[in-house]
Amino acid sequence: MSTRFEELDWRPTRLGDLSLRRRWDPFVEREVHEVKLGDEFLMSSLFTAAEVELARLALARLPGDDLDVVVGGLGLGFTAREVLASSRVRSLTVVEALAPVIDWHRRGLVPGGTSLAADPRCRLVHGDFIEMVLRPDGLDAETPGRLHAVVVDIDHSPRHVLHPSHTRLYERAGTGRLAAHLSPGGVFALWSNDPPDEDYLGVLGGVLTDVTAETVRFPNPLQDREATNTVYLASAPGADLSVSQP
Repeated sequence: MSTRFEELDWRPTRLGDLSLRRRWDPFVEREVHEVKLGDEFLMSSLFTAAEVELARLALARLPGDDLDVVVGGLGLGFTAREVLASSRVRSLTVVEALAPVIDWHRRGLVPGGTSLAADPRCRLVHGDFIEMVLRPDGLDAETPGRLHAVVVDIDHSPRHVLHPSHTRLYERAGTGRLAAHLSPGGVFALWSNDPPDEDYLGVLGGVLTDVTAETVRFPNPLQDREATNTVYLASAPGADLSVSQP
């Protein structure tokens, strides 16, 4: 058994105090890594099903190989690692606003962090993903409008954001800016902690096509019940693509 509780890192950031801790959970009898921003829990390695499904569902919409993917939000790396698990992915750029999170991976403070950082297909970028989306060349200066997938896990949901400036991403204008980074038939995928939001589905449908909200169900052993997250999926217009198998 590992140490019952250990704080691995603590640093002040522009969004508040950020901490990474590791603890032994007796309910699941394994080690759990958790990230807190101030007094609020941001993520836990105890609940990762939706983060993995976020990547899997996005890639399942895309045919072919040599895929170029951007992930907004590194977190504990589960979404990024699932992207790289596909041999069809040529390149992955992960944009993370909080520099300590990138450092945790490079230093091996989170499981799988060093392998993610060392993967030759993967580039970890310290930057404000939402600000980059709003610039025409912000996500991919060399080939704007050619990304096959943009996968986002930053805020709790389109209505519960970590910073007021983030709301721009979930409005029609911000969604249009994001869509401009996608190739024809390219996929936008978004994680949310809340149930499907009809208003946000309407925003997506005003810009993108084939809009869906997938409910991901997983057990919550701490509360002895089933929990759910939402994965929003939408495609850029302009291509008739057959959907590949996951």
